[in-house]
Amino acid sequence: MPHILVSTRIRLESGPTILGDEQTDPELMAYLGAQLFHEKCNNYSEYRTDDCVRIVLDKLEILGYRVMSMTGIGQTCIWLLHKD
Repeated sequence: MPHILVSTRIRLESGPTILGDEQTDPELMAYLGAQLFHEKCNNYSEYRTDDCVRIVLDKLEILGYRVMSMTGIGQTCIWLLHKD
């Protein structure tokens, strides 16, 4: 079952939107305009795009992904999407 985790920090400007990790489908990430990014002191990489979450969610809906859940943790919003 293909799932994808989308998150962003709540702030005044839009983006960046964070999409999955280094094991996420690179073709999907290219379609979303996301680049693999490694932040210092992290032992993992993640994909990021400058698009706001609304644009990313719209693109994923076109591909058949649906939001399964959404939550806020501190100043971060997280969406879990699934594709049948």
